[in-house]
Amino acid sequence: MSALIVTPTLTIPEQELEWSAVRASGPGGQNVNKVSTKVELRFDVEGSAVLGAAVKQRLRALARKRLDAEGRIVVTDQSTRLQSQNLERARAKLAELIQRALIAPKPRKPTRPSRAAKRRRLEHKHQVSEKKQGRRTPGRDD
Repeated sequence: MSALIVTPTLTIPEQELEWSAVRASGPGGQNVNKVSTKVELRFDVEGSAVLGAAVKQRLRALARKRLDAEGRIVVTDQSTRLQSQNLERARAKLAELIQRALIAPKPRKPTRPSRAAKRRRLEHKHQVSEKKQGRRTPGRDD
């Protein structure tokens, strides 16, 4: 296994990735009982030297369902019958997850409704009120 290229400027070293092959579930006949084709790829977020603190925090939030007891991200793939293809697919999933964590969310700029928007809202509210008043049954005039 080689280093994982996430972007042209970011590469995860091979030492930070750990993978193992286990027996896959599902269809496959007798082959599924003999061959370990399912791949589990582990990446230690906290131990990574190439990711910044903010990226690590976003990555943990994005992958919170994939974290194991030690805080490592576990990516699995068993979609094909070939271990090598499953490994490449798992590496691609991890790279995509890290790419999503690299993008910092834009800060929200608080805004206020315009005067015209307030007027439209109140006009609509008045129209709805008149419509409902028209549905009322005439009562006694006390």
